[in-house]
Amino acid sequence: MTTTIIIVLCVLVLAAYLFDLTSAKTKIPSVILLLLTGWLIRQFITLFSLTVPDLSPALPILGTVGLILIVLEGSLELELDKTKAPLIIKSFVTALVPMLILAFGLAFAFWLAGSPNYRLNLINAIPLCVISSAIAIPSVQNCSKHRKEFVVYESSFSDILGVMFFNFIIENHFYGIQAFGNFSIQLFVISVFSFVATMGLILLLRKIDSHVKFVPMIFVIILIYEISKVYHLPGLIFILMFGLFLGNVDEMRKIRQIKKWIPENLDADVHRFRNIISEGCFLIRTLFFLLFGYLIDTSELLNSDTLIWAVSITVAIYGLRGIQLKFSRLSFFPLLFIAPRGLITILLFVSIGESDLISFSNRSLIIQVIVLTSLVMMMGFILNPLLKKKKAEKEKMLMDAEK
Repeated sequence: MTTTIIIVLCVLVLAAYLFDLTSAKTKIPSVILLLLTGWLIRQFITLFSLTVPDLSPALPILGTVGLILIVLEGSLELELDKTKAPLIIKSFVTALVPMLILAFGLAFAFWLAGSPNYRLNLINAIPLCVISSAIAIPSVQNCSKHRKEFVVYESSFSDILGVMFFNFIIENHFYGIQAFGNFSIQLFVISVFSFVATMGLILLLRKIDSHVKFVPMIFVIILIYEISKVYHLPGLIFILMFGLFLGNVDEMRKIRQIKKWIPENLDADVHRFRNIISEGCFLIRTLFFLLFGYLIDTSELLNSDTLIWAVSITVAIYGLRGIQLKFSRLSFFPLLFIAPRGLITILLFVSIGESDLISFSNRSLIIQVIVLTSLVMMMGFILNPLLKKKKAEKEKMLMDAEK
């Protein structure tokens, strides 16, 4: 039995690697294939009446570790300099504004449909309003550098802001000066703590002579994130700051007060650390979406009661995104289509207590929105080369006409 499980896991991970390699050519996001593979495994087990233990408790664990590694991987790739300021501002606004509009709008729609508690409506709406960096970032590996950077910033901001927004609403029943005051204090505390923790980890990296030092560091990062959750602090800010610091060591050396903390050989260590994080991201992301696909019940996926809601939410997502991209003067294609829901949506949804759930929000709605947004992204990548070709032909015709 143990041998069989090991063989199956090896085959699944290798298949996931193949999905990643071929996604640029097939235009099919690997998450779609992973979900489908997990779902097919579930059908196979059901067909042959095989006994499998309950795997659902592993989903939030994999999701949390995956979220940490994905945000860390994205932040390690970001470059901080003055020329990036407009891009950072645009990505921040594009992540925040549509999220707020969609969250409050969807909560209002739930209220109109018969759910009287607006606060609970908002709690259930927020998970559907957050872009999944776990899907978005790997999907743009073959895009231009500028678009890739925008998606990394935007999806990372979306994850962080979404978690902060969700925690703020779920932890407060009244939203007066005290609530916002406490929230401001939390931001200040996590910012100071993030700086101190980052410098502490750099010092740890400097002092450790053992050839094994990156795995303990990863577990320290996860530990700090979990402790910050216990004290209701936005731990993803620490992850982002730590990744930005390591990814921009040369820029940090320009700051006299920090330079003395940075060892000379840190660049080589950062390169190795980035490779380990990338490998870990791939493995955790693969296991998470395979498991989520395995846990999908066919009746939930085809639930007609929630399908209208799912389609309406998907239309609203891309409608708002199109308007925001227009106002931000960003290119529509393929950015318009890169707004998938996924890992963070699932994590936030499963963290909602049963007493806070409303009748309109359930697993069926979450699954359908994730699948629909992934399919839209897939269609966007398929159509993008055709639209580029059509635009080039049109420009050529205009040039010929001018001649």
